Amino acid sequence: MIMNRFTRNESLRLALVICAIAGFAAGGMAAENAAKVRWKVTGELEEACSCRAACPCWFKSLPSRMTCDGAQIIFITKGHYGKTSLDGLAVGQFVQSPEHKSMFESFGNWNFDYVYIDDKASEDQRAALKELSDHMFPRAAKSREFRFVPISRKIDGAEHACTIGEYGFVSGHLIEGGLGGPPKVVNPPLADPTHKQFLQGQTTRLTYKDAGQGWNYESSNTKDTKRQWRK
Repeated sequence: MIMNRFTRNESLRLALVICAIAGFAAGGMAAENAAKVRWKVTGELEEACSCRAACPCWFKSLPSRMTCDGAQIIFITKGHYGKTSLDGLAVGQFVQSPEHKSMFESFGNWNFDYVYIDDKASEDQRAALKELSDHMFPRAAKSREFRFVPISRKIDGAEHACTIGEYGFVSGHLIEGGLGGPPKVVNPPLADPTHKQFLQGQTTRLTYKDAGQGWNYESSNTKDTKRQWRK
């Protein structure tokens, strides 16, 4: 569902490495006056959704429930947007597909798209993360809302627990395969460069109270994917 990179380890260290150098128009009275901004981010991603594992989207199947309710949170270890440092900040997204439609087939028409930006960020950093959210989390709903909230993560052995202000909580771990180690999904029907291969995980809990929602899921889908992409 997103462009990312996870490190592969059995403590569910879902590591995202986004190494991107992007040029795009920024501000100005006219397009010809717009400046190009170079950026690069390295970090870790936590991702989960409401579907039962393994994620049906990648197999051209409908959500396990009426909708697919998804969350993804990036913890930046090192990054910059132009001259603005983004080290140690975080940004997350919560989204939902329309009823009886997968995220893929409904892209551009999701029920909502809310992005949460670390409230530790300065004004310049907030502006940078708002711009970068379009690259990390491509807009797939008709509109997007932003919130500035505390974002934190606690790692306890195999369990990773993320808190997104008063709105969301995501906790999960990799599951054990029948022959040892986590199950590996390779080249599913809707594989993209991000998800050509991933390790299968499971949530302990996924909750969300915003956008008119009241999620409270257990034992739903999460995954660990290795990927590096550039723009």
